[in-house]
Amino acid sequence: MIAPRFRLPIRLIAIGAILAAIDGPVPAGQPGDRAGTPARGAGDPLDAPLVQVAEVEALIHPASAEFITQTLDAAGAARADVVVLVLRTPGGLVDSTRDINTAIIESRVPVVVFVGPSGARAASAGFLITIAADVAAMAPGTHIGAAHPVAGTGQPMDDAASEKAASDVAAYARSLAAQRGRNVELAEEAVVDSRSFTEEEALGAEPPLIDLVVNDLDALIEALDGRAVTRWDGRGEVLRTAGARVERIEMTWRQRLLSTIAHPQIAVLLFSLGSLGLTIELWSPGAILPGVVGGLCLLLAFFAFQILPVNYVGLLLLLFGLVLLILEMVTPTFGALAAGGLVSMVFGAVMLIDSPLPEMQPGWPFVLTVVGALAVLVSLLGRLAVRAQLRPPVTGVGGMLDKRGEVIESIAPGESGRVATHGEIWSATAGEPIPRGARVRVVAIDGMTLTVVPERPAERV
Repeated sequence: MIAPRFRLPIRLIAIGAILAAIDGPVPAGQPGDRAGTPARGAGDPLDAPLVQVAEVEALIHPASAEFITQTLDAAGAARADVVVLVLRTPGGLVDSTRDINTAIIESRVPVVVFVGPSGARAASAGFLITIAADVAAMAPGTHIGAAHPVAGTGQPMDDAASEKAASDVAAYARSLAAQRGRNVELAEEAVVDSRSFTEEEALGAEPPLIDLVVNDLDALIEALDGRAVTRWDGRGEVLRTAGARVERIEMTWRQRLLSTIAHPQIAVLLFSLGSLGLTIELWSPGAILPGVVGGLCLLLAFFAFQILPVNYVGLLLLLFGLVLLILEMVTPTFGALAAGGLVSMVFGAVMLIDSPLPEMQPGWPFVLTVVGALAVLVSLLGRLAVRAQLRPPVTGVGGMLDKRGEVIESIAPGESGRVATHGEIWSATAGEPIPRGARVRVVAIDGMTLTVVPERPAERV
């Protein structure tokens, strides 16, 4: 049998093992991953061109990079004619962007990046992915650019570090643009000067940053037919899309889950729920469900923190606030530790991600709402804990003290008599004679013998 104090760590270890198994690499093309298309042979009667379409509407992080990489691998295995990546993103991580661009460069199938529909954008990392594509297209009313790098911790960089990072990413953008025959100067300005471009500015430049402006996906597929493209290795290829079969590729449930939790607001919410769950479990050991749910939420939150550009000072403040909440439940201080913990969590959540992108910031209204709700719940739990400690005991020695009773056998000094109290009959002694039938009050207990005193009229309640 497992001791109660070891149950929670064992549950957390088990949950961690399950998540590690879920988060393992998923080979492309396995049954259940996505609706695949069998490879087409030369004698296949379905000789219509195959266009595979994958939508990416998320931050660029390892989950979205895995999805795009697997999509391109599957398209090569299925002998698709074109892969269209419909891209809408505020940006993301440079390492994941490089992984995606490497997959695009090495793809056996021509890759088209379409920034759409109207009103969408491909900023920062999305800009680098757009100019790396074999064909770059935008819908009316969209924009790309603003690719200046920020620190991976979310903290402001000093001038030297900022200049080095910008120079590195600018060189990367120039190499992509030059290889694809796009405007090298504008690509560099998008990084160094955080410049953005509308679809008209991107297409009207000389040379242009993009290749096409189309209204929607159908118009894009129609415009691609017969278009000659030059692959990264210099090979020329003519696209065939007339009468194409369009197949949409969706993220797996695992990729959707990881993409969803890798959002600043979701990460903060998961951390808050995890903190509350563990607090309840430590306050009331054996509840099981709060501990399991809290541990799962914390593990998911820490996974999200791995993906997001986290400010580690903010993360430490969140952890410090969690420790203070736990200490409040273990050693109640009438709300002092809980108040300090909540203040620490508020500042930690605000400082957690310090990105210039609005989509990467939790925001004061969200943080105050979540931490405020957490404060109310912790206050209720703390109040219940204090009331439980102040409540007089009802069992054991403490439960007998101050109980009233009636003498059923008179008590003489130095001798014992009998008293009926608490629904039982006890032996009792007293420092003065007490006649039978008198009302007494218990003031001490020694083994199975009570010490009583006469109940004075003023003591009656």
